[in-house]
Amino acid sequence: MDGHVHSFDPREGGEFRISLTYRDPRNDSPGGEGGKTADDADTHRGRFVALVPHEKIVETIEFETTDQRFAGEMRIIVSLEETDGKTTVTYRCENIPQGIRPEDNEAGNRSSLRNLAELVE
Repeated sequence: MDGHVHSFDPREGGEFRISLTYRDPRNDSPGGEGGKTADDADTHRGRFVALVPHEKIVETIEFETTDQRFAGEMRIIVSLEETDGKTTVTYRCENIPQGIRPEDNEAGNRSSLRNLAELVE
């Protein structure tokens, strides 16, 4: 998968737009169904609702798609908690579009957390 950040304003009320392109859409995309925006890509735009240093990030995102299964605003809450000198990161997603299977959403979040761990360890 390749990512492209079109815009990114990391402050409360700031907006962002990101595209993820799958090298092999049938095998790389969650659920193996390809992308939501195009056959091989997911593009979404969002807004930072809350940024509380060392505690939490709240953002909303919407996929750029004409497919109503993926329409609507999803809210993502990322909580950070220090435990034994380490940081525990927890994702909670609300209003997940009906076209996204819960297990695919969970797999995507786990992948993001693994990538974050590799980056900071």
